[in-house]
Amino acid sequence: MNETCQRYRHYLETLTPESLDRLSDYVADDVRFEDPFNEVRGVDKMARVFRHMFENVDDIRFTVDHALSDGDRCLMGWRFEGNLGGDPWVFDGTSVLRFGDDGRVIDHVDHWDAGQAFYERLPVIGWMLRRIRNRLAIR
Repeated sequence: MNETCQRYRHYLETLTPESLDRLSDYVADDVRFEDPFNEVRGVDKMARVFRHMFENVDDIRFTVDHALSDGDRCLMGWRFEGNLGGDPWVFDGTSVLRFGDDGRVIDHVDHWDAGQAFYERLPVIGWMLRRIRNRLAIR
């Protein structure tokens, strides 16, 4: 993994509400951030997404399991852990990153299964989604 990717990895693994003030040191002013719930452009909007996460999820731990880089691209496989509504919330995902010439992130796209990790936790819709998934599974 190249140094630029390693630097951003360390920032994400140690991210806190207080360190969000330094986000612009790591991402470009017009960064594109996307995850299953958001698609925003700009460092301020990306910070708002992360701030919202910290306001709604307790005891967040973000750990990168592996990372690969090639030129200006980096892929990170990670595990997110926290408490949502008093219950443990754990899921795995992947970030696809692209860096600009100045070493800051210009694209950060997170991929994770929102259906299983989030929607299936909801009282009514979760029961229906789990039932559908179980019916479609090969046994």
